[in-house]
Amino acid sequence: MMFLHSPGTGHRHGRDRRAAVVPAPDGRARFTGEAAPTAAVVGGGIAGLAAATLLAERGVRVTLHESEPSLGGRLSGLPTQLADGTTVTMSRGFHAFFRQYYNLRGLLRRVDPGLDSLIRLPDYPLRHSSGLHDSFARVPRTPPLSAMGFVALSPTFGLRDLARMNPRAALPLLDVRVPEVYERLDSISAHDFLARIRFPEAAHHLAFEVFSRSFFADPRELSAAELVLMFHIYFLGSSEGLLFDVPDEPFPTALWGPLHRYLEGHGTDVRTRTPVRQVRPRPDGGLDLTTDDRTTRYDALVLALDSGGLRRVVAASPELGDSDWRAGVDRLRTAPPFLVSRLWLDRPVAYDRPGFLGTSGYGPLDNVSVLDRWEGEAARWARRTRGSVVELHAYAVAPDADRGAVQAEVLRQLHRIYPETLSARIVDERHEWRADCPMFPVGGYRDRPGVRTPDPAVTVAGDMVRTGLPVALMERAATSGFLAANALLERWGVRGQTLWTVPRAGRSAVLRRLAALGDG
Repeated sequence: MMFLHSPGTGHRHGRDRRAAVVPAPDGRARFTGEAAPTAAVVGGGIAGLAAATLLAERGVRVTLHESEPSLGGRLSGLPTQLADGTTVTMSRGFHAFFRQYYNLRGLLRRVDPGLDSLIRLPDYPLRHSSGLHDSFARVPRTPPLSAMGFVALSPTFGLRDLARMNPRAALPLLDVRVPEVYERLDSISAHDFLARIRFPEAAHHLAFEVFSRSFFADPRELSAAELVLMFHIYFLGSSEGLLFDVPDEPFPTALWGPLHRYLEGHGTDVRTRTPVRQVRPRPDGGLDLTTDDRTTRYDALVLALDSGGLRRVVAASPELGDSDWRAGVDRLRTAPPFLVSRLWLDRPVAYDRPGFLGTSGYGPLDNVSVLDRWEGEAARWARRTRGSVVELHAYAVAPDADRGAVQAEVLRQLHRIYPETLSARIVDERHEWRADCPMFPVGGYRDRPGVRTPDPAVTVAGDMVRTGLPVALMERAATSGFLAANALLERWGVRGQTLWTVPRAGRSAVLRRLAALGDG
């Protein structure tokens, strides 16, 4: 895959001036005037929406299959009626739309060219139960000052801590490349990598554990390669820093409803509540997709499912792919369950509370969001009732945990963090339990599928897919979706989508030379 650097163009479009461009496959502009091929996209999350959008824009006749009632995947939402009669949207709440998410933002610009539906939150504050606080609001954004500023400004780094650190063990952080970072660090856990560097214990818990748990996994289970890649994306590889935005309305209103209409306007047949049960390759090069009520032939297929969904479809489709590919898919793991608790309270949270707070050391509680600080629907309810809407997340919950006890405990921890909520009456509450996030375990990179499969008519997309690019989380989902569509369009001689990423190597020549010392 070829990478070019385009400092001027990238900067003019609001990207890091050193962002890397991934050129699109060349070809004619789109299918016109002839019978266009048919393609099924299975999965209506970010990856599937990206793939379906690009294919439909190029004139492909697309059918989008989603098993849930609404689009958005892990960012979907459904209406629910509260005890006071108000109809609201229950979703998985807080998701940070970082400025480095160039390709996800490109998808959203299809329906919101100015990204007016996204609003900036001023900080990514962190709080530990010991009383330590951390903030990224004052950290410089330009590498390497970003990493240096984080160390200098964080209360978790003292002179004695810095003297104890093992700088040689930290050298891989200075020049992160994909896929080399996986070759070097996929064999150890994030926890053990930080221990090798001798990071201060407080910094380990307050900062890096919070970030590693954004992968819905305990850092003892998470591959160090994913943690180090994240460090590159947000600190030493990008000048975007930890600035992020959030949608100003629930996800269906702000994002997926408009994109659903956009897809239909480009001829896409969007079928929600329609899970695909089996895929069978045909002798003519096409594929038969079977749902609960029909079997339909398509010329091409994008599997944009979560890890569990992909395993199920592949297991039910014995003729799909080859034995090695199928075995790798079968070994994919799903992260432990997580909880989203949303509370509608009869009084406001203190005015100086942040809209989002990452937490550590508070039992199962991983973060707190005061939704009425940014989400219009929650703000309107809070104004009318003089209350507030608070959301609590708990990641990597033990599969055999008592869910009622976990819900009670995250509420108790909220009362510790924001004591004014202890006297609030809960007008209503919703608790969403899911276990559908990919796991990135130690040594698991080799099993993760790439975008291309043994069958050239079948591609794979999702946030667990190997892209060969420095992307993660929602941006990996969007990027892989576009890459999956590009691979199919290239077969048909149609131009694909140009993509962008943070630099594919360390930004500083000096730091790259230092990193090379670790290979000696």
